Amino acid sequence: MGKICVITGRRPVKGSIINRKGQTKKSGGIGTHVTSITKRKFRPNLQRVRIRMANGGTKRVWVSVKALKAGLVQKA
Repeated sequence: MGKICVITGRRPVKGSIINRKGQTKKSGGIGTHVTSITKRKFRPNLQRVRIRMANGGTKRVWVSVKALKAGLVQKA
């Protein structure tokens, strides 16, 4: 199973690393140029914590730190 936050639904998203070369126009150059683009992933900061369920039980799930800081889950 992929690492997805059970509260907020945060999941890894695709992105790129863009390498540029050259001096910027602002600094007096002729501008930067893209030399390479590499694929990458932006992964959410997930922690495996035990949370208290509505029926009184506990369950171990992946939760994002943003949800933990916001108080969206009750840690057991």
